[in-house]
Amino acid sequence: MGLAERRRALGYSQEKLAELLGVDRTTVGRWESGRIKPQPPQRRGLAIALEVTLAELDALLTQPRAVSQEATGHQSSDHPGAGDPDEMIRREFLRILTVSGALTALPLDEAEALTDGVRRGAPADFTRMNSHLWQVYQLARSKGSVYPIVRDQLSTLNEALADTRGNSRPLLNAAADLFQLAGEVAFDANRYSDAAASYSLAASVSKDARAFDLWACALVRHAYVDVYEHRYEQAAQILGAAERLAQRGDSSLATRHWVAAVQAEAYAGMGELASCERALDEAERVLELGTDSTNGGWLRFDGTRLAEERGARYVQLGRLDLAEETLKQALAQTALASGQSYRRRGAVLADLAAVGAKRRDPEQVVAYGREAIRLAQASSSGYVARRLQALCDEFGPLSRDRRVAELGAEIATLSTP
Repeated sequence: MGLAERRRALGYSQEKLAELLGVDRTTVGRWESGRIKPQPPQRRGLAIALEVTLAELDALLTQPRAVSQEATGHQSSDHPGAGDPDEMIRREFLRILTVSGALTALPLDEAEALTDGVRRGAPADFTRMNSHLWQVYQLARSKGSVYPIVRDQLSTLNEALADTRGNSRPLLNAAADLFQLAGEVAFDANRYSDAAASYSLAASVSKDARAFDLWACALVRHAYVDVYEHRYEQAAQILGAAERLAQRGDSSLATRHWVAAVQAEAYAGMGELASCERALDEAERVLELGTDSTNGGWLRFDGTRLAEERGARYVQLGRLDLAEETLKQALAQTALASGQSYRRRGAVLADLAAVGAKRRDPEQVVAYGREAIRLAQASSSGYVARRLQALCDEFGPLSRDRRVAELGAEIATLSTP
């Protein structure tokens, strides 16, 4: 008997078992398919839920298994198409590189040469491929569509690290970069446990490579998981470590300013206005840096989102007049940005709707909320959907208004994978 058979024998669906353990359903699916093992803190809870000893659990985890499929017909893979052959994934990536007019497109022969270099384990080609993957991720309306390509690149990179001789630091840097991208894909899909695991791996690899900026950025992303689950004190502790690392990094990069921007969010969550504004002022100093302060991949903080960040912090702190003025400026900026701003614009609209909810203004809630819903549907962004679901918690007495109630019903239909 394997893990899936034991679960079914006890009458649990994957969703129910995941709920009991506080993990995502896809995590249970990957345990059952053998793609990953439960982490030590999860093993005891899993054994209790399945009514087995730890030794019996080990036996269940080592049984031959196939990818299970629930009666609902959902695959227990992380993403549709996750089982595609490697060559198909590579060809699809080459197609994206060569036909997307939004990318700095590579000629087909150059793209093929780049892929061949990755197969041979060439560090420089891994770095270039990662850079293109970040571009694809930024431009994709559905971020989850990038997952199969990222997974394939991680697998190839792991093989290269296993075979490397001599200086492994360039490959470790590439791995830290790619684990951060994998975490971003998981985070956008609201798979926070998976995102945190990816960011932890990125931090560990960055530490081994002595890459202080990569290390700091991995910690910033890890802190985001705590921020979005309202664990602001824990986030502030992680960000303090990131701040110290950034001071040891490259002063020409924007790392320390990005740390400050996220610290502002943690301080706002703790109700500390003065600390929040000091952190925002430090974040704005990124505008004093040159054009080479970001790499477009694992470090993308360039100050273009400062207005929306400041507006969102004022919403958190209840400074509604300041929030509305700042958010409307941010909305104008995202209207001028390219198609990659769906997620950003949706978040600003959700914040403006939240301002309306706090003011008990149903017209403002509905006007901004409906536009945010449209963007969430168009982008399939779990991030925007979750922001809208948080908006529903602000409705209070407004829920008795028919228009607001209908908006809440629409929000409830949004998918947060």
